[in-house]
Amino acid sequence: MPKSWTDGAPQPVAMQESAHLKDPLSYKIKRHFLGAALNRHSLGNQRLSKRNAYGILSSDCISSSAYGGEQILVALIPAFGLAAFTIFPTMLAVVLLMLLVITFSYRDVIGTYTKSGSAYVVARENFGRVTSQVAAIELMFGYIITVAIQSAAGVAAIISTFPEINDYKVHITVGIVLLLTFVNLRGVKEAGLIFVVPSYLFIMGMFIVFAMGVYRYFDGSLPIYSAQTEGLVEIGQAQGLISLAAVLYILKAFANGSASLTGIEAISDSVPIFKSPEHKNARQVLLLMSATLAILIVGIGWLAKETLAIPYADGTPTVISLVAKAALGESVVGSVLFILTQLGTMLILFAGANTCFSAFPNMVNIVATDGYLPKRLSQRGHRLVFSNGIFFIAGGALILVIATQASITVLAAIYALTVFIGFSLTSAGMTKKSWNASSLKINSKVLLHGITAVISSFTVLVLITLKFAEGTWVVVIGSPIFILIMLHFNKQYNREQEALMVSSEQERATTIVRHNVTVLVDNVDLATVGAIRYARSLKPRNLSAVHFVIDDRRAEEIKDAWAKSDALDDVTLELIDCSDRRLANAALDYAIRMTEKSDVELTLLLPRRAYSGFLGRLLHDQTAEEIAAPISQLQRVVATIVPFDVDRITSGSQLTVQPQTVATRASVSSTELFKPVKDVIKPTEPISHYAEDLTPIGKIQWRQRAQVQGQVTAIKSAAKGAAPLLQVEVWDQSGGVTLYFLGRREIAGLEVGAQIRAEGMVGEEEGVLTILNPSYQLLV
Repeated sequence: MPKSWTDGAPQPVAMQESAHLKDPLSYKIKRHFLGAALNRHSLGNQRLSKRNAYGILSSDCISSSAYGGEQILVALIPAFGLAAFTIFPTMLAVVLLMLLVITFSYRDVIGTYTKSGSAYVVARENFGRVTSQVAAIELMFGYIITVAIQSAAGVAAIISTFPEINDYKVHITVGIVLLLTFVNLRGVKEAGLIFVVPSYLFIMGMFIVFAMGVYRYFDGSLPIYSAQTEGLVEIGQAQGLISLAAVLYILKAFANGSASLTGIEAISDSVPIFKSPEHKNARQVLLLMSATLAILIVGIGWLAKETLAIPYADGTPTVISLVAKAALGESVVGSVLFILTQLGTMLILFAGANTCFSAFPNMVNIVATDGYLPKRLSQRGHRLVFSNGIFFIAGGALILVIATQASITVLAAIYALTVFIGFSLTSAGMTKKSWNASSLKINSKVLLHGITAVISSFTVLVLITLKFAEGTWVVVIGSPIFILIMLHFNKQYNREQEALMVSSEQERATTIVRHNVTVLVDNVDLATVGAIRYARSLKPRNLSAVHFVIDDRRAEEIKDAWAKSDALDDVTLELIDCSDRRLANAALDYAIRMTEKSDVELTLLLPRRAYSGFLGRLLHDQTAEEIAAPISQLQRVVATIVPFDVDRITSGSQLTVQPQTVATRASVSSTELFKPVKDVIKPTEPISHYAEDLTPIGKIQWRQRAQVQGQVTAIKSAAKGAAPLLQVEVWDQSGGVTLYFLGRREIAGLEVGAQIRAEGMVGEEEGVLTILNPSYQLLV
């Protein structure tokens, strides 16, 4: 006979990982090419240092020096002949003055909007939603065109060195865009490391060119190109500067030269990807970038003037290649340096295109979060980048490259217009903000941003007027159409949000204990309330709700809304970490763990908001079906999709609920659901030093004191109507343990994904090891 009731009882053990869903072939292929999925808790590690940010984000602006001056000459030489080289320095001085004003304006933008200082954010905060969509469209156009024009210019640098491959210009450009897409799908950090070197290689190469050019100029050996060479742009006759035609040509050259300033906004658009302190690092990189650009503009412009480097009609050889060849000479060393310089030019132009693959997805993420673009654009992908945004910009760039046959001249006008519209909106918004923020209305900031707004708006007017037939009509006509589409998206999202909002009239059913039911939650709205009501009708033994955390801020919003909802106060909400964002795997693992006992049956309820038609499929994903498919293969587990017809409500055909059938709660309103929790939480308790060494969780012993350390993977707080209890699941490489904190509903600083060290007596519950009321320390 057993000597006591404990004899023969199973020994409690630490929690162990359950089986996972077998990876499909498509995921294996993606993993093979892109690498393993990055843990979302490593997102901070994907941020950029100033050195890497300079390589990624400055390359767009710096590389514009490779063709900005050339575009000025393209406009001046057909009008003024060789006299254009006399006007050329004045045009460059105007460009440098614009660079100075715009740089200090954007420096203040970054200091004011420390999270993201894009034209979209500034316009949204100062002018409202319609004007902000103008900025959003121009930024989108600008980034897409940047990828196309920078890739085409990089290929032109190759062709300048190897003219025999000119027939394959479009094919090579398409290949470059696809290569940049692949590199960026692997993650921001990988893209940065690849494109840091080209920036420095180009700058070093050009400084060598400048040094050799200065030496050969004073030595008297700097060559001058012949104006009779075949293939040059048309060389006009010298004329006065007072005639109307001359003024128009100068304005056209000014418009072309504005392309030298494209890319400045990339820093302010991408502040979130800098390492902390983000805005300070971004401002330093901005100043360094602008100083570098100024030196390059002056150096290339001076050499072009002294060597009479006239552009070619078909764009190759480029002016920058001509001045490099003249400065470096025809010797063996000079030829090697020339090839290296062209290589640097090519790579930085490609790096300039790569800049947009960082800035564009961040920008459309903000717009999509505001509800003006499909929400899919705000979802991080396999490697923690906004993959859909990357595909979006790549697709648009490929269309432009093929449609224009990779012509830089055709793309340049549209490119400059979109950029300067953004400059105008940003500086105008900052002027308004500075005016409203200061009691002294006319101050340095108002003057700075006001002057920038006037210069940028004048440039926009010139580009629209003189370049309309050359391509800016696409922006003038296309922008209003796309703005209307985006406003329609926002209207649709708002209607759906209103339809899903939880009101005080929502009826609540009574819970009757039977089998276990879990509702998977991704929002607190009518669809979720309806699923909970249905769960109660199943009379479960235990009813709970689970949210798989793929976004910490979203999880906190759901947690707060749940805590404030009286309609849900008897249902426990558990937050479970889903670090790789594979919801189907997370749900499968949860279901296996909940049905380990042979007498347990589990029903998983998945609220699904039904949207009909093409627009509904475009704006929303089908996550419920993706989760239900693998769950339905398990024994003793039923995955039930609970549909909620949003379209019926938004169309006005929903059934009206009679007031007498609704169990109203006067104390609850829809606005109260989203009030922040005001309870004051005690500061983190210091850990005791009872145990000297950490013990792997898989090796801790029942009824023995232990000190463990691991990652918080799940947090479960007791329902509002029950006694306070906080359950925290902690895992390390060897296993998991549950920490129980009696009398508490939350701990300041404790969240899913955090690292915690805890010490206490090891107990058990249902055969699984636990630690009751441990001392603890949250680790940074």
